[in-house]
Amino acid sequence: MCHRRFGIGADGLILLRNEPGYDFKMVYFNADGGEGSMCGNGGRCTVRFAHDLGIFKEKAIFLAVDGPHEATATPDLIHLKMSPVKDLEKHDTYDFIDTGSPHYIAYVDNVDQTEVVSIGRAVRNNETYGPLGGTNVNFVEVKSPNHLKVRTYERGVEDETYSCGTGVTACALSSRAHFGWESPVRIDTVGGELQVAFREVAATQFDDIYLIGPAVKVFEGTF
Repeated sequence: MCHRRFGIGADGLILLRNEPGYDFKMVYFNADGGEGSMCGNGGRCTVRFAHDLGIFKEKAIFLAVDGPHEATATPDLIHLKMSPVKDLEKHDTYDFIDTGSPHYIAYVDNVDQTEVVSIGRAVRNNETYGPLGGTNVNFVEVKSPNHLKVRTYERGVEDETYSCGTGVTACALSSRAHFGWESPVRIDTVGGELQVAFREVAATQFDDIYLIGPAVKVFEGTF
């Protein structure tokens, strides 16, 4: 289904399931067929889909692979509460954060001229992260205070993805650690603009993290 030439074409497949005690359960599969870790933008799309189906009216609580999530749906935006982040690792040339999925973050001068696929694939499979199942790799350009531009190489997709929700969340938290920026942070991706709001509870620890952006139905069909 995810194949770009012989299927519908997608970075992943999300199933909406019933789950006792929750409005629904989200189950995410990468394009390579493996069950994936948390997908932030997929979560927002799932919330919009469930809302359009009438499963909830405005606020939802659902279960994902990394635990429970809260979300709010308005006509224009989805506010998705992400899991707390307990540790932001700062290395000499990059940061590493798990926001429900693992993310490597490197700051660059010009993200449009960065070789996202070749560098991202090398980092994803390097001796540090390869044995652990790999990592997603984010390249970040600072546009202005509280404003980033991000491109992401996504494991499982094994290519650049046009927008990664857990990735932009990781980049926003990294910017707080590096530049002391206040919440929210605006982030441009190839796929559009997102915002990340957060509360820093201690050094390198964050809670009340919200991924905010639109989610729009594009088409429907049978396969």
